[in-house]
Amino acid sequence: MGFFYCSFSCFWYNQGMKNTEKSAAQWQEIVSEKDKEIAELRKQVDWFKGQFKLLQSKQFGPSSEKSVELEEQLSLFNETEALADLKAAEPDLEQIVYKRKKQSGKRDLDFSKLPMEQVVYELPEEERVCPVCGGEMHACGHEVVRRELRYVPAQYKVVEHVQTAYSCRNCEKNALATPMKKSKVPAGLIPGSGIVSPSLLAHILNNKYALALPLYRKEQEFQRIGVPASRQTMANWVIATHERWFEDFFQRLRSELLSNEILHADETTLTVLREDGRKATQKSYVWVYRTSGDSERPVVLYDYQPSRTGEHAKAFLTGFSGFLHTDGYEAYHCKLPPDITAVGCWAHMRRKFTDTLKTLPKDAREKHPAQIGLRYCNKLFELETGYTEKKLSFQERFLERKECSVPIAEEFFAWAKNEYDRNPVPKSAYGAALTYAVKQKEWLMHVFLDGRLELSNNRAERAVRPFAVGRKNWLFSNTPRGASASAVAYSIVETAKANGLRPFRYFQFLLERLPVGTSADDCAPWNDAAQDLCR
Repeated sequence: MGFFYCSFSCFWYNQGMKNTEKSAAQWQEIVSEKDKEIAELRKQVDWFKGQFKLLQSKQFGPSSEKSVELEEQLSLFNETEALADLKAAEPDLEQIVYKRKKQSGKRDLDFSKLPMEQVVYELPEEERVCPVCGGEMHACGHEVVRRELRYVPAQYKVVEHVQTAYSCRNCEKNALATPMKKSKVPAGLIPGSGIVSPSLLAHILNNKYALALPLYRKEQEFQRIGVPASRQTMANWVIATHERWFEDFFQRLRSELLSNEILHADETTLTVLREDGRKATQKSYVWVYRTSGDSERPVVLYDYQPSRTGEHAKAFLTGFSGFLHTDGYEAYHCKLPPDITAVGCWAHMRRKFTDTLKTLPKDAREKHPAQIGLRYCNKLFELETGYTEKKLSFQERFLERKECSVPIAEEFFAWAKNEYDRNPVPKSAYGAALTYAVKQKEWLMHVFLDGRLELSNNRAERAVRPFAVGRKNWLFSNTPRGASASAVAYSIVETAKANGLRPFRYFQFLLERLPVGTSADDCAPWNDAAQDLCR
């Protein structure tokens, strides 16, 4: 019995030892998994911290994308100590110890585009007596003492179009019936619209689309001065004008745009409340297309679409062949036909490294490898500035790029690929910059295919800005019809500005001519009549 008990005890002891060893291995595996999980969570925390710093920088920091330099700038509060020179001799008491900074006086301002009125001040006749001989003094010269701008408030006035009726006096006396005639009166701008005129509608369009003033604010102004025009009425005028005349004119501008060999494209969001089959919270898009800097007839067009799919760009650009400046959006690379060559944006590439440095503490930026990528990009932009200052032709620019810029770009991509292969945090801001460089190499190198191409897509981004500013004020479009009308109105405003025209005058120019049958070619912003009347 004792032997059996002893054997039984040894058996359970050995089993316990095996279970203990197995549990230790399991614990080791659990600890290893936890370490991996902690490391991954730390990476995520670092990523979120970087995104938080980047958002803070975008919201509260300067919007400039200048390189992040580590040298401390001169502090306004430390100016005395920083500029003091103890070895400098003290000035004499009668010596002027400061330099007057020449201020830009009002005589230096350019008022050539404004009407001028002079107010001449003269002495009363009783004071035009010579204090020496008592003779009469005469005016011998004038001096402009100052120039001031005077504001003349806008004026609304009612214009009654009176039709005159004519009858025959002889028939009135002698005949049984009297023939009558009436004078011809031009039709109103929009039949049945009541008070709207070309100048009034041009004023409303200019306020909303050039000055970003929502219709409800314009309605409030009208109420204060007694003009009976509600926001709904004004919206109806805008849509009616778009559907009657501006849509066809937009297509003429589109034909001109597509005749170019180099274009820029971008897109931005828009909220449309009442779209069939879509929720009010879903984002729609406005696509922006514009001519390049070498175009003699600048055109900027906005195209409303319910989504961001590349099929919209493909449809809009039907008939175009050449180079298309874009950002890194994949739809531009895989949806466009083969006769359109997408050209990447080096400003977007540089922005990735700039954003990476913004997520880092200031004392860690200098040694971070993102500085290397930023320097490569800056060098390319410095070369472009040099080409511009030299006033090179497009062919000369192409050859200079081939000799100087291309080697730097190739060296950059070799460095980026090496960093990309060994980057331990691919989801970090730095990892995103390297990923962008590796994935976008083909399209970024396309900029060197033609001397007319630009290093960035900033032209399209600048064209997006006026729409984005307006969107912050009016927030959304109610219907797709309104969104399309707004897109076309913005197209007219920005195309007019690109051709040196004043939007209000150009709107009035169009509204006075298109309704009476003037051709779109004769109303184009580069036409002599538009240039003479709307600049």
